[in-house]
Amino acid sequence: MTALTIHTVDSAPAGSKPLLEALQKNFGFIPNLFAAFAESPAALQGALAIAEAFSKSSLSPGEQQLVALAVSEANDCPFCVAAHSTIAKRFARVEPEIVAAVRERAPLSDAKLDALVSFVRKVVDQRGWVADPDVAAFLAAGYAKAQLIEVLMGVGMKTYNNYVDHIGHLPLNDQFKPEAWQPKRKAA
Repeated sequence: MTALTIHTVDSAPAGSKPLLEALQKNFGFIPNLFAAFAESPAALQGALAIAEAFSKSSLSPGEQQLVALAVSEANDCPFCVAAHSTIAKRFARVEPEIVAAVRERAPLSDAKLDALVSFVRKVVDQRGWVADPDVAAFLAAGYAKAQLIEVLMGVGMKTYNNYVDHIGHLPLNDQFKPEAWQPKRKAA
């Protein structure tokens, strides 16, 4: 059972309607995550604002998707793993083998991307208490301090999204079903 309402443009509160209409226009559908956020116009606006800011980071579109995917895998979020697997492959042109490795918590064949995903996992798993050598390894892989902050923005954004899915038990949109995923580790 879904604990949250999956809104349409017609069922959403007035403040969410124009935001859902824009999503419909941009994506061709409304992802169920944002349809659930629509219950609160402020929450939907905030989620979209941080997503837009993250999209303007100095991380490449592929790196952005890997951050989102790694956070979602670490937080056991089926909806977001499926969504970001789809987006990473179709729009950010991330190699399917890289996406599969992130989904399976396996090492990545690209050393720089592996450092990125490893760092993201440490941030999530250690709730931000990442050791100095881990930060140094991230920077030594070729990332800048600004990108470290941008990774943290992505972690915050996706954690917020993941928790909405956890509470809402959101069904996958048809567009994401080919990338359906279930966590190997079960959260309490």
